[in-house]
Amino acid sequence: MGYMETESHLRRTSDGTMNREILLLMSLLFLDSVFAQVSYSVPEEMVKGSLVGNIAQDLGLETKRLVTGKARIYTRNSDEYIELNRERGVLLVKERIDREALCTETTLCALHFQIILENPMEFYTVTVQITDINDNAPTFEKGEVDFRISESAAIGAKFVLERAEDLDVGINGVQSYELKPSGNFALKLHNNVDGNKNVEMVLQKALDREKEEQISLVLTAVDGGEPQMSGTMLIVITVLDVNDNAPVFTQQTYKATVTENSPRGTVVASVTASDADQGSNSKITYSITNTLGNVRKIFEISKETGEVTLIGNIDFEKSKHFQINLRASDVGGLTDSCKLIVDVQDVNDNKPEINIMSKSTMISEDAELNTVVTMINIEDLDSGDNGNVRCFTSVNLPFMLKTSTNNFYSLVTDSDLDRERASEYNITVTCSDEGVPSLSSSVTLTLQISDVNDNAPVFERSSYEAYIVENNTPGFSIFTVKARDTDWNQNARVSYILEDSSVNGVPVSSYVSVSADSGVIHAVRSFDYEQIKDFQFHVKAQDGGSPPLSSNVTVKIMIQDQNDNPPQVLYPVQTGGSLVAEMVPRSADVGYLVTKVVAVDVDSGQNAWLSYKLQKASDRALFEVGLQNGEIRTIRQVTDKDAVKQRLTVIVEDNGQPSRSATVILNVAVADSFPEVLSEFTDFPHDKEYNDNLTFYLVLALAVVSFLFITCLVVIISVKIYRWRQSRILYHSNLPVIPYYPPRYSDTLGTGTLQHVYNYEVCRTTDSRKSDCKFGRAGSQNVLIMDPSSTGTMQRIQTEKSILDEPDSPLEVRLS
Repeated sequence: MGYMETESHLRRTSDGTMNREILLLMSLLFLDSVFAQVSYSVPEEMVKGSLVGNIAQDLGLETKRLVTGKARIYTRNSDEYIELNRERGVLLVKERIDREALCTETTLCALHFQIILENPMEFYTVTVQITDINDNAPTFEKGEVDFRISESAAIGAKFVLERAEDLDVGINGVQSYELKPSGNFALKLHNNVDGNKNVEMVLQKALDREKEEQISLVLTAVDGGEPQMSGTMLIVITVLDVNDNAPVFTQQTYKATVTENSPRGTVVASVTASDADQGSNSKITYSITNTLGNVRKIFEISKETGEVTLIGNIDFEKSKHFQINLRASDVGGLTDSCKLIVDVQDVNDNKPEINIMSKSTMISEDAELNTVVTMINIEDLDSGDNGNVRCFTSVNLPFMLKTSTNNFYSLVTDSDLDRERASEYNITVTCSDEGVPSLSSSVTLTLQISDVNDNAPVFERSSYEAYIVENNTPGFSIFTVKARDTDWNQNARVSYILEDSSVNGVPVSSYVSVSADSGVIHAVRSFDYEQIKDFQFHVKAQDGGSPPLSSNVTVKIMIQDQNDNPPQVLYPVQTGGSLVAEMVPRSADVGYLVTKVVAVDVDSGQNAWLSYKLQKASDRALFEVGLQNGEIRTIRQVTDKDAVKQRLTVIVEDNGQPSRSATVILNVAVADSFPEVLSEFTDFPHDKEYNDNLTFYLVLALAVVSFLFITCLVVIISVKIYRWRQSRILYHSNLPVIPYYPPRYSDTLGTGTLQHVYNYEVCRTTDSRKSDCKFGRAGSQNVLIMDPSSTGTMQRIQTEKSILDEPDSPLEVRLS
């Protein structure tokens, strides 16, 4: 702690002589914040704009610091008499200062205020002492007073006179009194402990009513100022006949105690005076003789009983004690005086006053610990324990109060701030005194927390699944992803970005797009459930902070099936113009399974649920179709009366909305033998042309195959004969034999040559018009073997089966 005291004297003369003395006292205290104290002394009644002092120089500050720090004067009172000129760094008189109006009851008069600077926060305490000048003349409350004095009054009798009041203090106050003329009476002054003078008029020459019934005197009060000023009062004395005993108080000084805020009518004290005279001359009247202050506005005395009661309000903070001057007068005009000292007891009737010296309305959420937010001054006008104040803030807040100097507090941060947890704080500062009961006051400070980008966007879900019906239009809005950022303003502005990826080797951007502002996902193309059933991709949410923060989420799109494919009939196969017939023996019982319609639907779900219905039939009373399985069964016993030819139309419907369907036509033959069926079904006019064409092509094919077979057989036999003849010639000529293997021929058992074996398989049905022929199947089970003991013969092994006995068996032919 450092301490420096500087004293400077400045004197200035204007329009005659005007002296001003400025006393500068500076104290520097190095605490949590900068603190210094400066004192000046100036006379009252200085003109507006007069210089008080160079505050910048006295505080050791540069003038630009006052400007940049937004220096200002802080005072608890609403009236400001001093103003600060930042550019010059000086204090000036703002309003005319009247010391008597400013300090009514105190000799020492001073203005106290603080100078506040910001960035960083600093404050300095300034005290300006107001010195008195002689601008008030002594005055008497009454311009004329009357005394009725008996002519028998003894020499030396005293008569208390009213004191003059001078609002000035010190040497400028009342200094002396003069009484003129001074024939019968002399003036006597008594100095009191409080510095005032009691003025008494003492009889020094016996009165003679017969000579002078009325005496007029002039009492003059003179102050000690320069120039000297005075005030007068006229004293009129009426001389009465004999009343030779004056009233006498039982005590010269009475003491009483009264509690502040006592109600009006409260008896403070009771004084008593006695008079040795008898009759009317012993009747005493009590009165208060105070002329200064407001005693007569607060107290009154009963003229008859001497009881002193309250008629006004007593405030300890304004006056801690009163001196009441009392007078007892009899009818003859004789008087006696005493004083009543009233001490005022303090009660806890003043709440602590909380004054905001400087405050911040906004602070960043990344502010460091112990950052000063607000500076507060506390004042309690009570005294003792009633004036001791303790301050505290709301609990569970990241702020605390630190005491810098007496009754000065700083509100600082004591933990980390998070705007997302609390964007605004209402900080209640409560100050309580130690009185009984305790009084308190509070003030609520609103502090906004400014944002920094410390939170990444967060999606509402950890992953998303959405559904879209196939065959959608491109640009269709599928759904919306939503991310929230707990930051504020630009830091919370979220943009949505589609992350690069591929679906089945195709960029995902060719499937969907994402709106950067709203997060709406649109379909770029029309989807087909039968081609792709689902796919997934990633969407990134990025805020607008610097640097930006982001997060990702997985989105899965599920394609929903639409009933866009009709059922497909697998059985019976419907080929153009072909005739499919199923046989039902006439001995079939009820529920006989005729055939089963098999169909599929490439859609899924209920769109693929198929139902079978008999749409049209030659005899609806004979057949029925299973609704779910498509089985065609008889619903009654077949009779001889039933027609051989039965034509059924079955419709297959799916369960989609709207439903799709397919139809299949079945021919059913009610017969026990195939010839019966063949004769009846040749009459079908619908299939006649088709059947004729089929027979023609089958006959043509059989002729071509037979021709090729015979040709091949002739060629092979011719070649064998030729080779046999050549071998005979070579045998007789003893020439070596060189075997020749033409292409596509194989050597069997190491001798001879043979073209690969071919099977001709003929499959017959009950209807020869529907027979199939298969050609060119290699048959490894059919082997042609040449006898090694012979050079020119071949053995043909042939497996023969009766085609007539087994109509369905294949016909196998081996060639060699």
